[in-house]
Amino acid sequence: MVNRCTLRGQTPVLLAASREHPSCVECLLERGADPNIHNKDRDTPLFKACEKANEQSVVLLLKFGASVNRSCSQGATVLHEAARHRQVKICKMLLDAGAKIGAKNIHGIQPLFRAAQSGNVDILNFLIRKGADINGPAADGATPLYEACKNGHVTTVEMLLSHKADANRSTKSGLLPLHVAVQKDRTCIVPMLLPVTSMSRVRQSGLSPLHIAAERNRDEIMELLIATGYEVNAELSEERSMLYEDRRSTALYFSVYNKNFEAAAMLLEAGANPNLDFFNPLLIAVRLGCVEVVRLLLNYGANVNAQMSTHPTSFPSAVLLCMQFLPMLKLLLDNGCDALSCFDCVYGNKPHPPIRPPPRRSDELRYNTAAPPQQCVQFCDAISNPYVSRWAGPILSLLLDYVGHVRLCSRLLEHLDSYSDWAPIKLKAIPPHPLMQLCRLQIRRLVGIQRLRLLDSLLLPGRLIRFLRYDVEDSLSDL
Repeated sequence: MVNRCTLRGQTPVLLAASREHPSCVECLLERGADPNIHNKDRDTPLFKACEKANEQSVVLLLKFGASVNRSCSQGATVLHEAARHRQVKICKMLLDAGAKIGAKNIHGIQPLFRAAQSGNVDILNFLIRKGADINGPAADGATPLYEACKNGHVTTVEMLLSHKADANRSTKSGLLPLHVAVQKDRTCIVPMLLPVTSMSRVRQSGLSPLHIAAERNRDEIMELLIATGYEVNAELSEERSMLYEDRRSTALYFSVYNKNFEAAAMLLEAGANPNLDFFNPLLIAVRLGCVEVVRLLLNYGANVNAQMSTHPTSFPSAVLLCMQFLPMLKLLLDNGCDALSCFDCVYGNKPHPPIRPPPRRSDELRYNTAAPPQQCVQFCDAISNPYVSRWAGPILSLLLDYVGHVRLCSRLLEHLDSYSDWAPIKLKAIPPHPLMQLCRLQIRRLVGIQRLRLLDSLLLPGRLIRFLRYDVEDSLSDL
């Protein structure tokens, strides 16, 4: 009866080891119990004794011939269990009994890797002294250092680095220990990894730690990475960029997408170019209604007339994205957005073709190579969208302040005629225009879009500068 099993394959000695009854274990072994019969999960009595960290039971089982290199259903050996449960004395007993220090479970994990996962420095030191591979990777390429960084074991990371663990070994997905430390917000570990991480290896990965810091809003780490010299204009590899519907590529894009003003400002001050992404970050900020972020990007030279190649328009795409938000539209126009192109209609006074349905709001900033080529949308078509047409009068009135002599096409006139209150706006488009308005437009044209933000530095009366900047408190009549 001493080796009879339960329906789950459990022998009396296995049950005794599981319940931490070393006296029962000894009694059974002395009466012929087999220490190597496993249950349905392939767990042996020795495995259970190591799992419970019961030294007495381990000594007894080893004395009666328990195998130290049998593996459970997950491929783990008793040494894996002892390392996981931080038992240095048991690890020593197992190694003395012939346990393989480099045994791997089904995930390719060795006992030293398990010790790094649990953050046990004593076990690590012991196994390293016994010859364990300090850089032994798991099946996914993760090293013990990578795992310790992921789990935030500061002392373990420090100890591994002191034993020359390689910080430049990547996982099969290309991530380095620095990547995962930034991802998990390990602010105490990142400074330890920076001096030993190769920037060329980071570039080969196609993913800068700055991208991760920006995506996860790790502002403190971002500041440290910038100070260390990480390139603020580093772009995602094409393979990594394709993981995002909008094909984003820069850290600045991530920060703008997250509405993180502080991070975006940090990157721009460090020299980030706001015009590198497939979709300009300015369009994202406009789409999200983040006025302060839009103002910040414009101050650092973002292209106010950027286009969405997926939905081409004959006028700046930013105008299309903020027609229902007039303060945003005014901000764009103040900073050089091309208002004149909104009145450049190929049909003029002739009948217009039927209005094409506008793109879905969720598809406007989505990269889709499978979609058929889009025809160029004209402003008069865009403003005819039922969700926008009720704003047609105020929108046109605002745009007319930023142009000289223009001719309204038949569709725009139709919109203005639809509400009697908009009759003055129609008259606003008819020449002649005030000479001061025309002079203002000419001065702004000569200054150039990129220098409009420097108008305040001109040696001109403050009132005139406010006039040139379209500050609302100064009208034409006041001057």
